[in-house]
Amino acid sequence: MSRVYSDTVLPEDSGVSQDLTLGTTGDTVQVTSGATLKVNTLKDAGGNTIFTSNGSGVLSSINSAFAGAPTLLTTNTVSDGASSAFTSLIDSTYKVYIFKFYDVSPATDSVYFQFNVSADGGNNYNIDKTTTYFLARHQENDSQASLAYQSAEDLDRSVAAQRLAFSLANYADGGLAGELYIFNPSNTVFVKHFHSTFNYMFSNASPHTMNVFIGGYFATANAINTVSFAMSSGNFDGVIKMYGL
Repeated sequence: MSRVYSDTVLPEDSGVSQDLTLGTTGDTVQVTSGATLKVNTLKDAGGNTIFTSNGSGVLSSINSAFAGAPTLLTTNTVSDGASSAFTSLIDSTYKVYIFKFYDVSPATDSVYFQFNVSADGGNNYNIDKTTTYFLARHQENDSQASLAYQSAEDLDRSVAAQRLAFSLANYADGGLAGELYIFNPSNTVFVKHFHSTFNYMFSNASPHTMNVFIGGYFATANAINTVSFAMSSGNFDGVIKMYGL
């Protein structure tokens, strides 16, 4: 078997962009175990792009055959910030926008973590919301466990921020994690639905684990293009990622 040793293999006309074929029909082109094949664009035999990378691990031009997997759009890392707003990339590109929350921790004890939406880039947060809110709880000392509807936390055609968690503890080992789904925010005919699930450490003499479920809709025919998160008082730390689906 013949072998060719080379650091670089180029098309015949160097400097001219053209295809370089390895093997022919029926052949197997093998990348030896332990070797690395580096490409920024991967295509199939028909020349259809499977994906394109910018060379730093960020993918674009992803083939529609991969549809159904969430696409990470942006990440907001908050360090002692008063709020975190997503003011771009919320458009008709995706039907579902998913926000995931990691280690959200308030600077002030026993505060609310909440969110609101805007149809004008964050200039006004004045969209009516009708929502429902229930939770499960369990104290660390096992003295209380319950599942209950929380009428004090839901909204009835209100423009107020929706509370995602209440009495959030700022203990050193506390914090909040969860996810929020907003459906078809760019639609200009129907109301926009959302639901969320969060788990966090409740501020109490005997700390709780709180699992909160919220659902509702934004009563507007305008396209929603901004989503903002904040504590009811004080700053917070945490990571929030926005995905499109």
